[in-house]
This record gives sequence, C-alpha cells and structure tokens, in this order.
Amino acid sequence: MPPQIVLAACTAFVFFLLKLDHKQAPDLGWTTWIPTVWLLVTSTRPLGAWFQVEWTDPTRTSNLDLIYLIVLFITALIILVGRRFHWGGAVRENEWLILLLFFMLLSVFWSDLPGSTFNRWLKELLAILMAFLVLSEPFPRRTMESILRRTTYIFIPYSLVLIKYFPEYGRFYTRWAGAEMWTGVATHKNSLTRICIISGFFLIWSLVKRKQGKNPAAWKYQTHAEVVLILLSLYLFMGPNRSLFHSATSFYALAAGLLVYSGFLFTKKRNIRLPAGLVTAMVGFIMVYGVIAFFTAGSKLGSFASTAGRDASLTGRTGVWSALVPQVNRRPLTGGGFGVFWTPERRDFYLISGAHNGYLDVILGLGFIGLGLVFAFILASSLKASKEVARDFDWGVLWTIYIIMLVVYNMGETSIDSFTTHLTAVVVIMTVISADILRHGKGTGANPDA
Repeated sequence: MPPQIVLAACTAFVFFLLKLDHKQAPDLGWTTWIPTVWLLVTSTRPLGAWFQVEWTDPTRTSNLDLIYLIVLFITALIILVGRRFHWGGAVRENEWLILLLFFMLLSVFWSDLPGSTFNRWLKELLAILMAFLVLSEPFPRRTMESILRRTTYIFIPYSLVLIKYFPEYGRFYTRWAGAEMWTGVATHKNSLTRICIISGFFLIWSLVKRKQGKNPAAWKYQTHAEVVLILLSLYLFMGPNRSLFHSATSFYALAAGLLVYSGFLFTKKRNIRLPAGLVTAMVGFIMVYGVIAFFTAGSKLGSFASTAGRDASLTGRTGVWSALVPQVNRRPLTGGGFGVFWTPERRDFYLISGAHNGYLDVILGLGFIGLGLVFAFILASSLKASKEVARDFDWGVLWTIYIIMLVVYNMGETSIDSFTTHLTAVVVIMTVISADILRHGKGTGANPDA
C-alpha cells in the first residue's frame, strides 16, 4: 500500500481518537492545546528536524524552532497574565522546583559554554510556564489527563507508520555500531520506549478506572481501540528484535511501575492504608542506589543486567561511568554548567551520546548541589503524591507511578537532567497542578476537578 495512503488513514484514525477525547472532556478550552503541542514537540524531535529545513545539531536551536519557542513563550505569558495568575502562590507551592530552576540559571556564571547554558535554561523556564498554564485551567487534572490521552493517541499510531512506511524518519542506525533502531516519532530507541511506557501505563490506568465505572467511554468501541493501542505500544517497545529487553532500562521502569500499581490496587481492595512516607522512602532509596551504581562502575546492577541478557558492562555503560568520574571530581559541587557537558566533541571522544545515568548527568552539569535540589524536588513530589492517594486514589496513584518510573529509568538512561524530557515533564506538570489543589484544601473527593 502506498505510504501516502497509509499516512492519510492514520491521520483520519488519530483525528477520530482526538474527537473521542473531546467528547470525554467537552468543557476543556482551546488553550489546553498549548501545553499539548509543547509536550508533543519536546517529547519527539525539533521542528527543524521534522521539516528538514536545516541541519539540527542537538547543541543548537534551528531558526524554525526559535520562532516556535518565542511564540509559545509569549502566548503562555499573555494567557497567564490575562487570567491574573497567582505567581507568588505557585512559586511557594513549588519551592524546590523553583530553586532548581534558579540554580540552573546561576550555573551560567561558571558554565563552560554560558551562552548555551542560558539558551537551554530558557527552555526549562518554558517548561515551568507550561505547567503553570495547566494549573491556571479551570480543571487542571482533567486537562492533564486529556494531554496524556491526546499525546498517546498521536504518538503510538504515527510511530508505527513512520517505522513501517517512512523509515527515513522512523528508523535510525547507530553512529558507532551501525545497529538498526526503531525511533518512530522520537530521536532514539530509548526515547521511543520511554513514550511507550508512559502511554501504555496511562492507557492501563484509564481502562482500570473505566472498569470501575469512573471513566465512561465516549464511544462503545473506545475500550477496544485503546486495547489495540496498548498492544501497539508493546509492539513498538519490543523493537526490531521482538524482545521485551530491547530497552532494559525502560522495561525495569515499567515493571517497577506495574508492580507498585498492583500493590496499590491490592491494598485498596483490602482497605489497607499505607504510611505516606513508605513510597517516598522507596523513591529515595532508588535514587541513592542510582548514584552508587555509577560510582561503583555498575557492580550493584550486575544481577539486573544478567536477567535482561546484558553483559557485565551494561552495554558499555560501566566503562563510560568509570571514565566520567574524574570529570565529576573536577567540579563536584557545581558541575560544568547546565546542559553543556555533552558537546559533539565529547560524544565522539567517549563514543556515546550521554552518561546513560540521569543522576550522573545532573552532577556533570550542576554538581552535587544540583543533584541535592533534584532529590529534594522529587522527594517532596513523592510525599505529596503519597498523601494524595488518600484523597483522590486514582490521581495520586498515577502521579506516584510516574515518579517511580522516573527514578528507576534514570538508573540506566537520562531523563531527570531536564524538565523538557517527556517523563520528567509529566512529573513536573502533575506536581505543579496537584500542589495548588492541596494548598486550597481541594482533592478530598473522587475527582477534585469535577
């Protein structure tokens, strides 16, 4: 079948799914599409790469993307000012997040590439503005659910079409090994599998709610369509080798999320109330374990690697981690500046695209001070999410599981070093909009947005 016809059919299917989303949340305004579009772009690839108008170096921003970011920035500010957004309250409720953002800005003064650091910081600021924009909506939680549903409806079908019919967009061959990767709408196999676990878990969570009568379908066959999307997510997740361990890190992140989710459902069914600090303690332990992993050259992760069919080097990670520790020792407290360590020259030198450990990448950019702020933000978010489980079980659990997936994922890949990466962006937005509801004493019913 001609690729153009398949693309047209996929587009019609996606528009139909988006119409179902509108029927499920008809009271959401057009402004909810602004953070949706932002998440669609920041989770996939720059506009310059999509339209191939110019070469897009990962360390630079194309002119097309610059125009898009400026328009998005100005639009968000105009809407927030027009809504008389409570800036002071939002900042107070998210103090660790704002402190981390401020420290990223401060790193301009000691950055190896101050101009690049400042440009990247502006993108982080835009991420916070997107979260504030969702917060300013009349129904923040329903808006976030709709954003997750829309992006899932778009990411999964188009990824399949790009891989099968537009390989110049949907497939990629590694620079150093030449191995084939399925990338779909993303830029790397790990980015695609990250999309799959975020989207797949959201659909599972939605279907469980629907089974409990909390999330009625907008169409009698919507459940069937979403089951198909779950199966497609699994298919994409397994990659060209048809293996669940195609991306071992994503597999363990998803497995951890599903295991904790099952635990929540089990305790709810038996009216067992878990201490709010239990999950937070687990999150803290995982993050500390992730830091220890690269300082011990991956020796603490060896058993997990063997179950995934990986060698003791964790696909070369241990050698890179050992080589990067001296870089950490150069500026242990402040790092070399936010977002500028991985230049093209360093990628060529280490023969790898990144540290493949989010905690290590944070230290390389922001030092142990930055890592401490990241820890504080995630632990504070986790504690609030755990408390929210008692008020709004479904929302609190969804929020908690994404945090669990985030901290596990960053043991073997990098996402936590920026608010603009898909999984981190989801956690940031959920944290911002939930903190405001807690502050106003809402969240005591089944659906605080109702």
